[in-house]
Amino acid sequence: MALTLEQIRNDVADCLGEDPADIPVDENLVDHGLDSVRIMALLERWRRAHDVEADFADLAEQPAIQAWASRLGVA
Repeated sequence: MALTLEQIRNDVADCLGEDPADIPVDENLVDHGLDSVRIMALLERWRRAHDVEADFADLAEQPAIQAWASRLGVA
């Protein structure tokens, strides 16, 4: 199953213990409490479940859901 923008948002919300509706897609996720350990955990989850080919630097450079979706080839 392909990774979707909604799945990214849901996974980030789960990681932060928040409601997905409270996680903006265009804001810096670090400002919402996402740290490097959680970014790595998300990346590993997506690698296993969705065969994502990205590394930590790809996500850490622009920690926003829309930026990640673009980088990960999500439509």
